Amino acid sequence: MNVRQALVYASQWVDKLDAELLLGHCLRVARPHVYAWPEQLLTPLQQQQFIDLFEQRQAGKPVAYLTGCKEFWSLSLQVDEHTLIPRPDTESIVELALRKLPRTVQTIVDLGTGSGAIALALAFECRLWSIFATDLHLATLQRAKANAQRLGLNQVQFVAGDWLTALNYLQADAIIANPPYIAADDVHLAALCYEPQAALVAADQGLADLFTLIEQAKMQLKQGGFLLLEHGFDQSASVQAKMRQAGYQSIETCYDLTGHARGSFARYMR
Repeated sequence: MNVRQALVYASQWVDKLDAELLLGHCLRVARPHVYAWPEQLLTPLQQQQFIDLFEQRQAGKPVAYLTGCKEFWSLSLQVDEHTLIPRPDTESIVELALRKLPRTVQTIVDLGTGSGAIALALAFECRLWSIFATDLHLATLQRAKANAQRLGLNQVQFVAGDWLTALNYLQADAIIANPPYIAADDVHLAALCYEPQAALVAADQGLADLFTLIEQAKMQLKQGGFLLLEHGFDQSASVQAKMRQAGYQSIETCYDLTGHARGSFARYMR
């Protein structure tokens, strides 16, 4: 079986892009190579590995878990079943943070870092920032730390613990988080069954962790510090009402590439 035949075969059951990514992974080459060498023959081992992978993809397992990597903000991040797969929507949170934060020395906190996507994207853009990334789960934190080391983004410090309590009252210029915000009865969860549910689902119709962070952040933001939270497209009204109730000011909505509300931004003035 050559490259062209493998793609034709797999594309009967899975998306063509997925087939190309999986074949590139088996061949240990970038996706453009798959196009450039359609007559390249697969070894028996490569052929069997490819069949195994596309059958798992056909069953619903995400490509990122099958290849072990996902691109975010032009950075190749290693992921596994302990980490939420970074989404393009979250890049809008990074973009807003970059617009709002001065490129001077700042202390920034990324809560529930997962693969490290937000923290590492910010570190990549500004080496002056001192960034702390937390996660409750040690296996997840080790994956994020490995990503940072591989990318040479050594100004990120990783701390295990539950939200801001992990940082022992560190005072931050900005606190950023992509917390769980999906309700337990949300129909979309069925399509996310391979991802860690603890990183997706929150109580009180998905608002519990968002509300916890709004309250906790008040104690650890410097005067005029920023809070930026990713949330569901239909949660901005509830999140921003909670922010106003908690005393935040200058509240703004962050929109993703599809025009949906994807996050809320605010400043805390004591």
